[in-house]
Amino acid sequence: MKRVIAVIRQEKFEDVKKALDAAGFKGMTVIEVKGRGTQLGVKETYRGSNYCIDLLPKTRVELVVSDSDVDKVVEAICEGGRTGDIGDGKIFVSNVEELVRIRTGETGKDAI
Repeated sequence: MKRVIAVIRQEKFEDVKKALDAAGFKGMTVIEVKGRGTQLGVKETYRGSNYCIDLLPKTRVELVVSDSDVDKVVEAICEGGRTGDIGDGKIFVSNVEELVRIRTGETGKDAI
């Protein structure tokens, strides 16, 4: 099993959710976060004063999927989240040692 974590633009979340749903992946955890990557924030002017917002609001989407589904999930996230501009986000894939469904006690792939 793999855990897929995507940090994406907030405004692209609905598109990512629709793409994951269309690919057959319904369950996910969503967290509102702040961060920055190579873009190092944005510079803005307000009432004549310049300032830099260096931590931008992002959305973190997490899913646990079987090894065979990782490519489909990554493709769906890229399809829904891509604008082509700096700041589209990143996807991290890591191993999951164990998974337990609390309600039933199911473990491993049966608990996904």
